[in-house]
Amino acid sequence: MKKIYLHVLFMYFGILSTYAQTKPEPAKADSSKYQSRKLKIDEINLVSAYYHQNGNNSAVTGGIGTEKLSDFANTIDLQMSKFNKRGKKNTFLFELGVDHYTSASSDKIDPSTISSASSADTRIYPSLNWTHSNEETGNSFGFTGSYSTEFDYQSLGAAFNLTRLSKDKNTQFDFKLQAFLDQWTVILPIELRTGNTGGRKEEQYDTAPRNSFSASFSLAQVINQKFQASLILEPSYQKGLLATKYQRDYFTDGSLRAETLPDKRYKLPIGLRMNYFLDDRFVIRTFYRYYMDNWGIRAHTAELEIPVKINSFFSISPFYRYNNQVGTRYFAPYGQHLPSEQYFTSDYDLSTLTSDFYGAGIRFAPPKGVFGWQRLNMLELRYGHYSRSTSLVSNIVSLNLKFK
Repeated sequence: MKKIYLHVLFMYFGILSTYAQTKPEPAKADSSKYQSRKLKIDEINLVSAYYHQNGNNSAVTGGIGTEKLSDFANTIDLQMSKFNKRGKKNTFLFELGVDHYTSASSDKIDPSTISSASSADTRIYPSLNWTHSNEETGNSFGFTGSYSTEFDYQSLGAAFNLTRLSKDKNTQFDFKLQAFLDQWTVILPIELRTGNTGGRKEEQYDTAPRNSFSASFSLAQVINQKFQASLILEPSYQKGLLATKYQRDYFTDGSLRAETLPDKRYKLPIGLRMNYFLDDRFVIRTFYRYYMDNWGIRAHTAELEIPVKINSFFSISPFYRYNNQVGTRYFAPYGQHLPSEQYFTSDYDLSTLTSDFYGAGIRFAPPKGVFGWQRLNMLELRYGHYSRSTSLVSNIVSLNLKFK
């Protein structure tokens, strides 16, 4: 099911993926070194995260009611590689994710039974990426296939990625195309279902498609030894069932309908990232993003993170992110929609709001391995706190283990 916490999780793991402690230096290939043609394991990453939120603006019950939710997410990725006869590298990345969540608001879809809309669900999402790269030039291309399933939707995904570096390796261009073909199960609130007799027989639901297509263009430039910047453009297009039909909307005349939104959506985020390596101990990372879409949402996001290297294998990384959003023209609070409106939602994720997200992480990567175990290359523990002007608050903690 659609989950409010995904917004925070994506922000959190987006921040998590940006942390690196070393200065960018051009890679130099060693042609004298023998490259094995056998498939070998490069690294294994295990990430576990626990997320909990609370609030009083549930979209399931029309913009009022509990938003209490807990999620336990686990992912494992296995990276393997081998060189072909021409000395080109083939990398295979397999990832498997399993999320299990409990949601008090989901149980309000049909309070009389748990047979159709339970307060708990599990999402499983495997993916496989193949990348072909030239170690000397740094150029690469690859393909990704993915699948995701939970109670009310299944998703098939495909992606193409391309990387090109300049001869001096100070300029890098990344391009990515993605497509997700989803199939939603159309679940209505219990009081809006036709033929409802209050019985306990197995419910049958219709399905509807939702297709998403996106591109990503990134241009990164090393300005000098201490400063680098990148410009990111990520246009996307969605078509199909974009409303969450089990979310209720209440009108000024006392009537009730299921959420209704346009079946097309264009999004355009534009981002600028700048990193400054103050010295061997401090890195200043900044990020700004402007977002706009054809539903009328406009948003500004600013982020600051300062990894501090305590010694050669231990670091602390505090971060802060601020977001200011102008909501969609289709939003109205509980009971304030006009009966004449064509599109309507009381989902506060789409409302005008401000939010703060801050926290810190500790990273431990000793040369002899974590706790003396050579294979356990890195341990990272992170915590983040999220709050927004709609009264939603959440906390997330994660553990990342890297084996090499």
